[in-house]
Amino acid sequence: MYVREMSYPECHSLVAGGDLARLACCKDGQPYIVPITYALEGQCVYCFSMPGQKVEWMRDNPKVCLQVDTFYSGRQWKSVVVSGRFRELSHEQTPRSEWIHAWSLLERKTNWWEPGGLKPEPQEISPESPHIFFCVDVEGMTGRAAFDEKS
Repeated sequence: MYVREMSYPECHSLVAGGDLARLACCKDGQPYIVPITYALEGQCVYCFSMPGQKVEWMRDNPKVCLQVDTFYSGRQWKSVVVSGRFRELSHEQTPRSEWIHAWSLLERKTNWWEPGGLKPEPQEISPESPHIFFCVDVEGMTGRAAFDEKS
C-alpha cells in the first residue's frame, strides 16, 4: 500500500463531495467527537444541531476540526481533516439570508437533520424552534490518500 499527501484542491474536492463528517471539539482538555451532516461552500462548512454538549463546548472553545473520509475497495481510502473556527448563525447576530442559505444547502442532503437533531431521550415540545445552524470557517485542510499501487 502507498500513502501520499493530498493537495489542497484534492482535499477541497473530497470535502465538497461528501455529506457526513466527524466533528471534534474540546473543552478543558477533554476532546469530544460526533458525526454530523454538513455542506461545504467556499471556505465555510455549514452544519445543524440541536442544543447540547457539542454546541456548548464550541461556544466556549470555537477551535474545531472535521474529519471526512471515503473508502474504496481493498485498502484504498482518502481522509481529510478540516481545521477551523465555530461560528453560530444566531437569529440575532446573523443576517437572515445566511441562516436561510445554510438551511437551503443542508436540505439538499438526505436525512440532513438526523445526526444533529435526534437525541437518545425524549425532548420537550417547545413553541420555539431550538435548532442551531452554524458554520465552521475553514482555516486549513490536509489529507492523505492510500492506494494499492502507485498513482
